[in-house]
Amino acid sequence: MANPASDDLQGAKRTVSEAPPAQYVVKIQSYSSLSMNSVDKYESGVFPAGGYKWKLVLYPNGNKSKNVKEHVSLYLSMAETSSLPSGWEVHALVKFFLLDQDKDSYLTIQDAVRKEWRFHGMKLECGFDQFIPLKMFNNAQNGYLMDDTCVFGAEVFVTREKSTGQGENLSMIKDAISQKHVWEVENFLQMDEKFYDSKVFIAGNQKWKIRLYPDGSGIGLGGFVSLFLISANEDTDPPGTKVFTGFSLRIMDQLQGNNYFRNANAWCSASINWGWDRFMSHANLRSPNRGYLVRDTCVVEAEVTVLGVVNAL
Repeated sequence: MANPASDDLQGAKRTVSEAPPAQYVVKIQSYSSLSMNSVDKYESGVFPAGGYKWKLVLYPNGNKSKNVKEHVSLYLSMAETSSLPSGWEVHALVKFFLLDQDKDSYLTIQDAVRKEWRFHGMKLECGFDQFIPLKMFNNAQNGYLMDDTCVFGAEVFVTREKSTGQGENLSMIKDAISQKHVWEVENFLQMDEKFYDSKVFIAGNQKWKIRLYPDGSGIGLGGFVSLFLISANEDTDPPGTKVFTGFSLRIMDQLQGNNYFRNANAWCSASINWGWDRFMSHANLRSPNRGYLVRDTCVVEAEVTVLGVVNAL
């Protein structure tokens, strides 16, 4: 097994610490599901340190934009910088953590050359392209990835140390099950409200509904039907909850079965709607040669697969 305490690779000073990170931790369960579901990049929730807002940015199989291979890439990024004054600049001491679950200690990694990292409007992100080799990370004898679970963390010191005690848990779901909901929209041509919602349905232990704009919304206004998947968990989910979802929205062909559909993967929350302003044109919907509108009724279907959930620790 490698001795990380003596490793000083490419300016990265690696030591071992018994103390957990002071500011933020990210626990990821079913880690292998990130790659299985093509999650090349994961951004943590925002956390405060030293009077500024930050987030961790993880590339499970390396930052492809920098041609990184066979490594995990990990960065610290400043968040919510729009309110900072013109010409702002922040110098910070940054230390990254990776839990050795076998020894109950942390591999810590920080810049051994520059000591401090400099953040500004043109450089919001600093970190390590080659945070840890995948071979070392995946080796169960090192204790970093055990039972497909790992824990990353960070400490950020700007002018003073500040412990927030905040964190998050990302739980990817293996063998996720797709669930469908069918909505019969009657008297379509008589609809005069801006939008209509389906009944709430359950998929992946989350509440959802379909939102239909008969006359379109946004860039689809006046010539299209707009269709969206809506999270209906605003009254039950604590702040910071988000759900990684694979979904398909369909308008059913009631005559020949040539259903019209669109698919997407998205991080969904109660404050964000996911779908399409230009889902289907009015001309296509109302075409007598198609079965999308029969006896002034269209049938809309949502198929939803919850692939991962982020909750505050």
